[in-house]
Amino acid sequence: MYRLHTLPSTAGMAPHIVLREIGAAHELVLHDRDSGVLASPEYRRLNPNGRVPTLVDGDRAVWESAAICLHLADRHPEAGLAPPVGDPERARLYQWMAFLTNTVQADAMLYFYPGRYVTADDADRLKAVIVDRLADQFARADDALADRPWLVGDRFSIADAYLFMLARWTRHMPRKARDLPHLGPFLARVMDRPAVREVFRIEGLAEPYF
Repeated sequence: MYRLHTLPSTAGMAPHIVLREIGAAHELVLHDRDSGVLASPEYRRLNPNGRVPTLVDGDRAVWESAAICLHLADRHPEAGLAPPVGDPERARLYQWMAFLTNTVQADAMLYFYPGRYVTADDADRLKAVIVDRLADQFARADDALADRPWLVGDRFSIADAYLFMLARWTRHMPRKARDLPHLGPFLARVMDRPAVREVFRIEGLAEPYF
């Protein structure tokens, strides 16, 4: 049985969605951000970064949200959440997963935690720059969805779960992903999936959903 360590409404959402979509038996361990558990020696033996999410799969601990999603998709090919290895669409999946985690998510961290990178006097200027950068990045995803319902192939994939998670993070930003012409309907489609609604119920998340 898998064990997923996470916090509600964090980067653990995409792996949580993937686990629900697969229907795999798992234990969800929802931590309290202020409990100190993530800094404990026990947790750092699983994830030396002291962050979420972490997936325990037998004797192996996998950390980094994108890596967990890819691992689960490969472990459960019958779920169809990733094109098969060798399929041309597999390269498109890698492209989107790399872009979402290395570019979009990295910039989102600058927005949410400016104090890690600049002084308090520069935080607002940094956030203003990041809002525009994120808007440009989400516009690329919006363009990709102009003539297809999903990012990869003709069915929902782990890339869609990841895009949904990151786009949701803009819901309180000055420029929201949901306002883009194709991303808005895409987010609604993802939200309508039973597995996604179950994730929101379990994590105790209320509107605005995205």
